[in-house]
Amino acid sequence: MSGLRRPLIAGNWKMNGLRADGEARARELARRAGGADAPPCDWVLCPPAPLLPVVAAATTGSPIGIGGQDCHPEASGAHTGDVAAAMLADAGCRWVIVGHSERRADHGESDALVAAKAQAAHAAGLVAIVCVGETEAERDDGRAHAVVARQIAGSLPRGASAANTVIAYEPVWAIGTGRTPTPDDVQAMHAHIRACVPAGIDAGALRILYGGSVKPGNAAQLLRLPDIDGALVGGASLAVEDFWAIGEATR
Repeated sequence: MSGLRRPLIAGNWKMNGLRADGEARARELARRAGGADAPPCDWVLCPPAPLLPVVAAATTGSPIGIGGQDCHPEASGAHTGDVAAAMLADAGCRWVIVGHSERRADHGESDALVAAKAQAAHAAGLVAIVCVGETEAERDDGRAHAVVARQIAGSLPRGASAANTVIAYEPVWAIGTGRTPTPDDVQAMHAHIRACVPAGIDAGALRILYGGSVKPGNAAQLLRLPDIDGALVGGASLAVEDFWAIGEATR
């Protein structure tokens, strides 16, 4: 983890949580993050869309930022069930995840669509957390670096910068398969991602998060790697103690 880039710990709650537990979790994290002994990192919570106003209210005045889990590329229109980036901003968001591996796999999202969503996020004043990562078949075929390079080239819109964009690497091949990337695997891919950033983006300032099942037990080892600037946390973000412990690993 470079001292030049402030660590970012983002919690993706996915499709989990109801109002009461979401509010309680957010309120406790806000209390801790506002303390004088809080770890030196930025915090972001990305709850399901119905919980955004609740979580935003529970974290008001705290260092915790709020993010959406997805946005539509259009500003408005006949898109039943979708959420526009401006709506997220209006609900208190400053961040939004786009191109998550589950969206790419379950909804067939292409790099071009992800880029359009990131562009919409930027237009609404949001920071886009753009996800990339290879599948098990792609890694086993030796195509991991080529796939991720293609995703970066296709998923970052014109105007992307280190100020309005974060990249999150998800090793899809290691999620739910029992396979675990080594620290060398992770560092090699993060360094590759930084090298693939298009001209015009300050690669040295760009934050690249690791999104491969980060937990309290592996956070410190991962966050010590030079090209990892934080974590996109899934299941562990649903438990205050676990999520906080990951943030503590940035010290």
